[in-house]
Amino acid sequence: MPERNYAAYPSLVGRTVFVSGGASGIGEALVRAFAGQRARVGFVDIMEEAGTALAAELRGEGADILFVPADVTDLAALRAAVELVSRDLGVITVLVNNAANDTRHDWREVSPEGWDARMAVNLKHFFFAIQSVAPGMIEAGGGSIVNFGSISWMLARGEMPVYTTAKAAVHGLSRSFARVLGPHRIRVNTVSPGWVMTKRQLALWFDEEGERELQRSQCLPDRLQPDDLARTVLFLASDDSAMCTAQNFIVDGGWV
Repeated sequence: MPERNYAAYPSLVGRTVFVSGGASGIGEALVRAFAGQRARVGFVDIMEEAGTALAAELRGEGADILFVPADVTDLAALRAAVELVSRDLGVITVLVNNAANDTRHDWREVSPEGWDARMAVNLKHFFFAIQSVAPGMIEAGGGSIVNFGSISWMLARGEMPVYTTAKAAVHGLSRSFARVLGPHRIRVNTVSPGWVMTKRQLALWFDEEGERELQRSQCLPDRLQPDDLARTVLFLASDDSAMCTAQNFIVDGGWV
């Protein structure tokens, strides 16, 4: 694969960013990418050891980083993390709702409690994170919110129906908030990844048949990497996308 030369975004320097699920996978790539733009980055995750190590590494490189161990399904803890990041790093003007869990599940075995738990981790906290950061963004005169969706529901995947339901709903959430927050110059967009080669995906689900499926389905031959998503989010967080809102940006190598 040819070497890539990525853009720098001066508007992100010193901007406070909040990322959920930032200790691994796409979230880790997001934290690293924003730190590389010299943004101030606060992030939460349930993976305390990994989050602490990532924050220490980036802080050692001169980044302004704050990791707060928190479960996004605990809304009180999520709100407290938002308040802590705002206090220590400044008013949050970029929110990236990334944390999710795509564990496969059989529709016949989903209980009401299981439904609620999956919705809590894949959709509910998006709404309440927005509710928590939007007042600060309004006072600051604007901001950018990026909600992570998925192409899985567009492909009519059947092996994780609660997850795909939640991810289909994400873009409705984005469009609704784009309308109500737009007058305050707060932009709200969805980013929908294809099959991203995170350590979790490689360990649990990607095999020889998965490789063949990618080659059949994607227009591009390369495997989608977490950093491919991070680069799209940087653009949406920056002033370069000042008139982009209520949109669904699909990053999938040309699968959909």
